[in-house]
Amino acid sequence: MQTSYLSWGAAKALFNSRGFAESSYENLYEEEYILHPGSALVTGAFPLNDHDRHPWRDTTPDGATGYIVDGDLTVDGNIFDWDDGASALIVLGDLRAANIYLSCDAKLLVQGNVEVETFVGEMTDKLVMIHGDLRTRATIMWDEFCPDLVGGCLYGRTLAPGYLDLPGDTIGRVEDPAPDVPLADLLVAEVLVDADPDDPDAVEFGVYKRRFYDRIAQGLPVVRGGRRVASLEIPA
Repeated sequence: MQTSYLSWGAAKALFNSRGFAESSYENLYEEEYILHPGSALVTGAFPLNDHDRHPWRDTTPDGATGYIVDGDLTVDGNIFDWDDGASALIVLGDLRAANIYLSCDAKLLVQGNVEVETFVGEMTDKLVMIHGDLRTRATIMWDEFCPDLVGGCLYGRTLAPGYLDLPGDTIGRVEDPAPDVPLADLLVAEVLVDADPDDPDAVEFGVYKRRFYDRIAQGLPVVRGGRRVASLEIPA
């Protein structure tokens, strides 16, 4: 389906017609968005920082504040942001991808469920609201990151600081289907600490942050048995 530009007024009308809560979208920038009508399948990575490489640039070549998918979104690669000024992504259905890595001021709103191998956030200056379940092999919350909402279940191994006291007020419930399985049987060895690190600040929850980030950018698996997907060149 062909994408088009959508004014903020038209975006609000669409949200309301789909029963999308105003409390979810009221903190978005009141600017122009790119609309994909109906469900979408994206081949390769979906970078949120580089409009020139977004999946619908052929029909909507000019930049916009973000992307709205009026249905389900399936990405066979990773969804990734690496710098401030990332485009918003609003999905009025379910979202599936290989991995989601949010490292800066991401704005991700999903009306349905999210299903990924890993979901990683490492900043607090964001807006992340998932009205359904967040289903992963592993969710990692670095640098005080925590979703603003998971309306259903946060499912899978969750690595988060104890002070968050999950599920807390913003997450429906937390479920680890295999709590006795060691982390070494979930994540690939390349991202795990196997000795005292030279730089303790580079590690959290026994995981090397930079190694994890690099593997996501390279499209390499971060969970055991995970998929190898398209790489994404990050500007220096």
